[in-house]
Amino acid sequence: MSRTIVEVHALQTVPPSNVNRDDTGSPKTAVFGGKRRARVSSQAWKRATRVTFESVLDKRDLGVRTKRIVDLVADRIVELRPDLGEQATTLAEGVVKSTGLTLKEQKRTKAGTEGTHQETGYLVFVSRRQVELLADKAVELAAADDVTAALKAFKGKGLLKSDHAVDVSLFGRMVADDTDLNVDAAAQVAHAISVHAVDNEYDYFTAVDDVKHDAVDEDAGAGMIGTVEFNSSTLYRYATVDVDRLQDNLGDAEATRRAVRAFVQAFVESMPTGKQNTFANRTLPEAVVVTVRDTQSVNLVGAFEDAVTAGTDETRLHVAARRLGERAGEVSDVLGHKPVATWVVAIGDARDALTKAWADAEPTTLPGLYDAVGATVGERLGVPA
Repeated sequence: MSRTIVEVHALQTVPPSNVNRDDTGSPKTAVFGGKRRARVSSQAWKRATRVTFESVLDKRDLGVRTKRIVDLVADRIVELRPDLGEQATTLAEGVVKSTGLTLKEQKRTKAGTEGTHQETGYLVFVSRRQVELLADKAVELAAADDVTAALKAFKGKGLLKSDHAVDVSLFGRMVADDTDLNVDAAAQVAHAISVHAVDNEYDYFTAVDDVKHDAVDEDAGAGMIGTVEFNSSTLYRYATVDVDRLQDNLGDAEATRRAVRAFVQAFVESMPTGKQNTFANRTLPEAVVVTVRDTQSVNLVGAFEDAVTAGTDETRLHVAARRLGERAGEVSDVLGHKPVATWVVAIGDARDALTKAWADAEPTTLPGLYDAVGATVGERLGVPA
């Protein structure tokens, strides 16, 4: 069977904001086509997508990224067998070590007391089901005549090589101690960049000391002053999912269909939260195009190598939407990579430009888009309607 690759292309206008900061607090940027562009890193939007998963998927389908796997397993052991409370941590440490993960002793201060506990030396992405499997095995080994020997003899790597969570399957997992535990990511997310050139600006702000302000014997000067850097932009966002790899990771066609639908929704509707309270910058894309391909993924960012400028009779968004559609047509007609299916959701100035340039696309709504993508992926995977 041919490949199934789902792509999401989005144009999204963001008002003055600082969505994703660098180490100096400035909005991230990049040079593209010889012009400075606003940029939001792929890591920032992946994180936002993962957070949004919590509202579109059952929590049991999602993973946990943490150094404190021992704590999670120990808590689950106590849930299963309260009588093992005193042994829970030791049992948890044993089964976690059995997977090949290396634990390190760390200090922890809690409720005014200091102690030590075991945690991995780096963040590890595990599914909640895998935590349950580790706890189940710990409870089983607790019944051995020699628990210490049983834990030492047990090889538990297999417990972390199946029952992957949706987000682990999509975004992958790297384990430095043991590459056998790595999970190849099925999703790729590009750094979002503005379709036009940007210049960062500065907001000078003051904070008033209310008591000082009301005092009759003092001046009404500010309690503090400062600046925050920002820009505004129309971003091109892109992500792609290799459906076949995702199915390999999840091991279930229906779960894969649900995961793809959830990813498209979460990616489209999510927003990194940098300085959100300061700028109230949360928006939705004005244009979303989803394509299903059977060849390879194709990022259409080349449409914006020449930075967009607003014309006398066209807005910046209109120009960007037209260019996006034209580039897609060239990829299809000239380069020979024609999508299996294409859906367009667009509002405002993007609507006419996209529907004219992308004549073979099916116009729809966001809810209709999610359903259509899920149905098409399910059909290609052989999931009963």
